[in-house]
Amino acid sequence: MASYTKSEARAWAREKLNGVAQVTIPTMTNDFKRINEKAIRHDVALAKEHGFIGSLAVSEVPISEEEHDIFQKIMIDEAGKDFIVVHHAVFNTLEDNIEMVQRAEANGCELVLLGYPPHFYPKSMEDIYAYTKAFCDATNLAVMLFPIPIWGFTRLDPSDISLSVLRRLVDECPNIVAIKAEGGQPYVMSLIEVHREFHQEVVIASPLEYEYLTMAQLIDIPFCGTNYSAFFGPTIPRAHKLMQEGKYDEVTKIFYQIDPMRRAVGQIGFGGPGLASRLMWKYQAWLQGYNGGPIRHPSMRVYAKDMALLRNATKAAGLNPTESPDEEFFIGRNPA
Repeated sequence: MASYTKSEARAWAREKLNGVAQVTIPTMTNDFKRINEKAIRHDVALAKEHGFIGSLAVSEVPISEEEHDIFQKIMIDEAGKDFIVVHHAVFNTLEDNIEMVQRAEANGCELVLLGYPPHFYPKSMEDIYAYTKAFCDATNLAVMLFPIPIWGFTRLDPSDISLSVLRRLVDECPNIVAIKAEGGQPYVMSLIEVHREFHQEVVIASPLEYEYLTMAQLIDIPFCGTNYSAFFGPTIPRAHKLMQEGKYDEVTKIFYQIDPMRRAVGQIGFGGPGLASRLMWKYQAWLQGYNGGPIRHPSMRVYAKDMALLRNATKAAGLNPTESPDEEFFIGRNPA
């Protein structure tokens, strides 16, 4: 159970959501038959060592609901009290998502990232409001809203979830504690808009490192997550600490230091394989010591040319990527 009541959720978030949270993608055993507990524990322990305050228990990969429940419980057990395991509410239907968030609450999760199922096709902003309100009403857990173009809502509003709908939801759902501000990508207007409107009520999160490292020098952004920043090892948590200390020159140096890595992802394709492929994220994290490990098909492939591009960019940034005599099989670092 959560350490706060529904009415206390925003106060909890204001205290706890100060830092950087990455993602943990569930690793399977090498025969793809079951969750690889050793690999998951390794990834959570390393995330804590790198200075992250939490990690998303990724659900949008080919695992069953029961397997995800096992995966999440392992993460929570390894996390302990000072590391937030974020429930990933992107299952097939609203009913499935309500069932799974209630399991997450029983498991001990304390924050939810609310996405939308791929078959959810709202005809109006009112449909988005109704789905979101029904979900939030069904749980006591703190919820982070997530406007972003991948849901397909841009056809209804260029900010993906309109300010008026966000306003209603924040007013009516006391457990909405944060907004992961990626609406209207690739532009930053939605981030500015939600910060201007809501930052005194809920936590505004800027998950894209290149936006966070720049915009947080101008406006108060306490939370960077959830994101693929395991690719940079402990660098983004270190930058967050410097940001909080007002050492913007040093933050700017970090921004430029990791630019080769950022550009490498861009060459593979922002919004395409570079950011959408969970196996690619596995490889990026593996370069910094996380378990690579297999995930089930269907999954996008990671090609040798892209591996070389990412590895060389990591070297160029001075972040000392994991060495391996056989790059092809970064999977299976910690087989059960």
